[in-house]
Amino acid sequence: MAILIKSEREVDLIRKSCKLLAKVHKELGQYIRPGISTKDVDTFGEKLIRDLGCIPNFKNYNGFPAAICVSVNEEVVHGIPHREHILQEGDIVSLDAGLIYKGYHSDAARTYPVGKVSDDLLKLIERTEQSFWEGIKHAKAGNHLFEISNAIDDYISQFGYGIVRELVGHGVGCQLHEDPQIPNFRQTRRGPKLQKNMTLAVEPMINLGRADVEWLDDDWTVVAEDGLPSAHYENTILITDSEPEVLTIE
Repeated sequence: MAILIKSEREVDLIRKSCKLLAKVHKELGQYIRPGISTKDVDTFGEKLIRDLGCIPNFKNYNGFPAAICVSVNEEVVHGIPHREHILQEGDIVSLDAGLIYKGYHSDAARTYPVGKVSDDLLKLIERTEQSFWEGIKHAKAGNHLFEISNAIDDYISQFGYGIVRELVGHGVGCQLHEDPQIPNFRQTRRGPKLQKNMTLAVEPMINLGRADVEWLDDDWTVVAEDGLPSAHYENTILITDSEPEVLTIE
């Protein structure tokens, strides 16, 4: 495992990439409403990214056909946008997006309610986000990577949710996906020691029901096997000498 330690110049460019992505996510969140298609979301998101002078790093990544992953209800991640897939009142939708600014990558995800949703789904969204914040309390130079994983698991396990195991967080910055992998579930080993100027994408993916997932025939869309909804929350963070810097929030 070769974890990249970024130079100060690289950190500055990654930070700028992430701040631009935060703006994109803010506008995407305001755009979500019943009656629009998942393709509408993708088209709007790609325009936002390109209008900032950036490149959507998901588009054509290993053949993925869109700029924004739009995953609805039981779709965990990598949902392919379609004109026929219309958002309905009561749905939840996860938007995973990234961009390239001057060669440097950012990555973040959010889950939004579509109109009025059930209390169970609101709690799932809120707790998935909170698990990220619980995890990064341990994202400090000198700590070990899997302290993040264990903290996410400790927080989520009290609610009886399923923590997706087949998909994990990752390093990010110079490439979209870098070492290390960052599980969201408890590990028996400590993992590598965290160092200043590592940039990591921490991204809990939490199912309302069981943890088991499967891939649809499009070879991209990952769904909860039991058909129950799933939530996703992700930010790119920077390891510093003190508290981590969350780069993809305004």
